[in-house]
Amino acid sequence: MKKVYMDYASTSPVDKEVLSEMLPYFDKIYGNASSIHNFGIKAFNAIEVAREHVGNFINSNSDEIIFTSGGTESDNLAIKGIAFSNKDKRGKKGYNIITSKIEHPAVLESCKHLEKLGFTVKYLPVDKFGLINPNDLEEAISNNTFLVSIMFANNEIGTIEPIDEIGKITKKHDILFHTDAVQAIGKVAIDVNKLNIDLLSISSHKIYGPKGCGALYIRKGVKLQTLAHGGGHEKGLRSSTYNTPGIVGLGKACELGKKRMSKDVSHLINLRDRLINGIQTIEQCYLNGHPKKRLANNAHFRFIAIEGESLNLMLDDRGIAASTGSACSSEKLQASHVLLAIGLDPAEAHGSLRLTLGRMSTKDDVEYVVSVLPDIVQNLRNMSPLWN
Repeated sequence: MKKVYMDYASTSPVDKEVLSEMLPYFDKIYGNASSIHNFGIKAFNAIEVAREHVGNFINSNSDEIIFTSGGTESDNLAIKGIAFSNKDKRGKKGYNIITSKIEHPAVLESCKHLEKLGFTVKYLPVDKFGLINPNDLEEAISNNTFLVSIMFANNEIGTIEPIDEIGKITKKHDILFHTDAVQAIGKVAIDVNKLNIDLLSISSHKIYGPKGCGALYIRKGVKLQTLAHGGGHEKGLRSSTYNTPGIVGLGKACELGKKRMSKDVSHLINLRDRLINGIQTIEQCYLNGHPKKRLANNAHFRFIAIEGESLNLMLDDRGIAASTGSACSSEKLQASHVLLAIGLDPAEAHGSLRLTLGRMSTKDDVEYVVSVLPDIVQNLRNMSPLWN
């Protein structure tokens, strides 16, 4: 049976060049990067090279990059670290955060935690495509607002937010701007200076690097309070023995991503559009997210009178790996907060399917999915009391 992986938004395989770069740091260059002997210095130097690669990918200085365990930690450190720093230094002026209703749980749960501690959070609505209105953002800003956190692109429906406009608004009002760019990096050109981004979250395993490693860009001069106290690694912001192989892998993934992005994006858009056009021939199938302002690799659909989990299980039986939405919360049975926010009712939201492509995806993969899916949909509808 043919095997097709279409869940790259969940995770990606480690690129062979990335793996090759990492291997020596498991058993040959294994010193602690904080040690001053030769073993440690070699590991430290490799980390600094990786820091350069990450910075180059988003046009930042290398000393503005902090290594973390992944996107979730980066989001937490950015939002809570800024919040705690502002609360101590600015009193009442440091109490309000603005975010959106469709953020990743790492952002939403961080904000909910801060609300319990006395901070206020404004959750911006989105339109039917998942876009926030920059005018809504500007109207939501108050004298107490110190941070705006809006994701670069949505992890479920793939909509790319108006980051340029958001950055201009936050700069105009002298407010810090954080963006979760976990899904966008490698698929959208990112320049933190041109876009007026102050903090940006990255995850390695979404860009063909290893799991368990990520980064947070922090613009020079921006002050955060640490969340993990210890040995003072990463300028005192992230104490922990360095995950040297993981960091080296992230650095190599960023280096390759920068070199290959143009080719990758062209390849992905071609396959994505073939996928969308093929699947939309199915009766009462609808594309979720913006038809144009979407990630190159994302195709997200809803099927009337179908339950998404059953659809995924039947696809898996045919060798196709997909998801109903965010893999980070796939074990939860409630309807996706993203799909509800764009105006779908719970039944529509539960009938969703996310197909995401990657560097290794092929035209044959797309054609296989397009050929298999109609029969699966019809079989499920034949069993559904909601159909006709």
